[in-house]
Formats: sequence, C-alpha cells, structure tokens
Amino acid sequence: MPAVVRTREELAEARAAAGGSLALVPTMGALHEGHRSLIREARRRADVVAVSVFVNPLQFGPGEDFDRYPRTFDADLRACAEEGAALVFAPGREVMYPTEPQVTVRSGPMGARVEGVTRPGHFDGMLTVVLKLFNLVRPDVAVFGQKDAQQLAMIRRMVLDLNLPVEVVGAPTVREPDGLALSSRNRYLSADERATALALSRALRAGADAARGGPEAIAGAARAVLAEAATAEPPLTLDYLVLVDPATFLEVADAHTGPAVLAAAGRVGATHLIDNLPLDLGAPPER
Repeated sequence: MPAVVRTREELAEARAAAGGSLALVPTMGALHEGHRSLIREARRRADVVAVSVFVNPLQFGPGEDFDRYPRTFDADLRACAEEGAALVFAPGREVMYPTEPQVTVRSGPMGARVEGVTRPGHFDGMLTVVLKLFNLVRPDVAVFGQKDAQQLAMIRRMVLDLNLPVEVVGAPTVREPDGLALSSRNRYLSADERATALALSRALRAGADAARGGPEAIAGAARAVLAEAATAEPPLTLDYLVLVDPATFLEVADAHTGPAVLAAAGRVGATHLIDNLPLDLGAPPER
C-alpha cells in the first residue's frame, strides 16, 4: 500500500525520503479509471508517484455540491496501490488552510471566461490549492486530465507566469464505451439523466465530423445535437458551447486554423457536467 501522510511534517519527511524524480497527481478523490490513467502516466514520467486527495472548499461556489461531493478514501487508496503510487497526501482542511486565507491566487481574465462565467471564483480556488500543493509536495512533474481543459490551460499559465519549477502534463480524456467522459459526478446521474448526458459527447463528435467546414460548421453541427437534448426528458440545460484557443480559452475566429478545443457544459437534473474535444482545424478530425 502507498504511504499515507496527512500533515505537512509527515509530507516533508516522506518527500525527503522519496529520492529520485516525483510526479504529483492532484485529485479530489472518488477515483475512477480516468484518475488511474493519470497515475499510470505519472509513473511513466517520474521515479515516484504521489497522489493528493483533498476536496478543496475554495473552488466550490454557494449552492454547489461541496457537502455531497463523493468521499471514498478507502477505495481511493486501493486504486492508488493497484496503480503503483508510492505516496498519498490526504490532508484535512486545517492542514491546507490553517487560517482563513487572506492571500490567494487570482485567475485573471482567463478565469472569467467559459466555465468561469458559470462558476465565478472557481478557478481562483482551484489555482490557489494547486499552488499550495506544488509548494508542499515539490513535484518535478504534475499530471492533469485534458477533460478539464480550461483548468489545464490555467495551471500551465500559472506555472509560466509565476516561474514554478514544475512540468505540467496533460493526459487524454478517458470515456465510457458509450462516449460519456468519466467524472466523479457521473455517479449522481439516474439512468434517464445519464442517457440525456450522452448528448454532450455526441455533440462534440458531431462538431469534430464537421471540422473541415470551419468554426461555423462545427458549432452548427454540435448545436443541432444539443437542441434535441434540450427537449429530452429529463432535458439538458446548456451552459455553453464554444470553440476556443487551447492556450487562452478565447473563442477562435472564423478563419482560424490549427489547434482548438470544442468545449461544452450543461446541467442534467442537479448535476453540472463538462466535456471537450481537441481539434486541429485544417486537419482530419480527431476521433
């Protein structure tokens, strides 16, 4: 089993004893196959893998699901052991935030775009805890999922702007056989809600299939799928569908060529779901 450390002092001792290069996989627990794939990628990148498990209150807004967010530590620990992680950092709130934070990370203009419109302040809280984890664990490499594409872009920007000595690696989204992107929140969905939620991935694939027609064709194909889902029972309530630059999350121009991200988010019942698909405009669509 991995060594489990819960305090800063225990973490410092374990980090000093680790030796070699270290890769960190930050998580909020409720680990699934997507997280397992991140741990496997981390093992390819470093001698030692550490996984953090901490449900970060700063990135949940009023009325969001902080209290009901799944906490499955025993199962998470078994998953870490099976995937070869050597260290699990599982701090309590009092360890990460011994006092009410007064100085935090501000996500800037990028943090107010796309998902930031739906969840104001979310990226401030996310970047604050990631910076704290980087400072505490001192990883050489940190691995995050492409499924949270805007989060990945923001972390890369923070590392660049603050000169942090961490290599940030993005790993591909892992999906269920029917296309639904794996998420800890999927367990909230009833069978009918899950059937509706599949419209997100179908819309992205439809947009990818229309990629040769450019941004307008991509958006039109995706929106046609989402319009049908809006009339389903239960319906999908769309928060956004955007085609953006993967580095800035600004919407791309109609004449854009090169890398882009088609991102979508919506609510089915009480569950907020996000998904995205990387595209290369001017090249065959990625499937």
